[in-house]
Amino acid sequence: MSEAIHPSSRPKSVPDPLFITLEGIEGCGKSLQAQLLGEELQRLEIPFIATREPGGTSFGIEVRQILLSRDGAPRSPLSELLLYLADRYQDLQERIEPALRFGRHVICDRYHDATMAYQGHARGIGFETIDRLAEILQLRTPDLTLVLDIDIETGVQRARQRQVGTQEDLMSRFEREELQFHRKVLQGYRLLQEREPDRLQFVDASGTPEEVFARIRAIASRIGLFHAKPPSCHAEAQRRREAEEGR
Repeated sequence: MSEAIHPSSRPKSVPDPLFITLEGIEGCGKSLQAQLLGEELQRLEIPFIATREPGGTSFGIEVRQILLSRDGAPRSPLSELLLYLADRYQDLQERIEPALRFGRHVICDRYHDATMAYQGHARGIGFETIDRLAEILQLRTPDLTLVLDIDIETGVQRARQRQVGTQEDLMSRFEREELQFHRKVLQGYRLLQEREPDRLQFVDASGTPEEVFARIRAIASRIGLFHAKPPSCHAEAQRRREAEEGR
């Protein structure tokens, strides 16, 4: 899953690398859009890595099996939270930070905002508790988070239907939740967007995958993801990274 990244692998023409995450309720289409975003970067020969949470590392794959198993042992919301944070910390140390350090963009299918929306808001742990843990772990803040916005009933129906006929024939733990839970998740994302309106961008996820990707590409282009040279708008992202590294 992880690959070695060496300083010499950073092309001189690569701009300051960006950390972009995709979020949303179950069935919103974020995984497909993350794939399309990666394919576009690959087409343009722009260095990047793609990861996901949970499951971006070998350790994370094992954690993912525990977290999403339909028949897994019961756990408290706080225990669930700590498992997600363990997965995230490993992904940061093993893949995300090295990639950014050596000039590769990072595209991540779910990240810390999912934990805030699902465990923080929908599970009722609260944002403040998770904020304190994130500060202790020095979790990196993404440069851009794209939240795919779709009707809850449509998204949940999609998520449940995609399991039929696959090896994962049973719905995951989150897909089995009642609609009220998913409404709380979406509300959690909206509260996060109120806290950081510049970083969290809601994207209309209705229409064909190609139509949704056109919206995502337009937003990513504005922050310079596809630029050969870093635009001035990278300055704020760079300042934030330097501030986090200086903690």
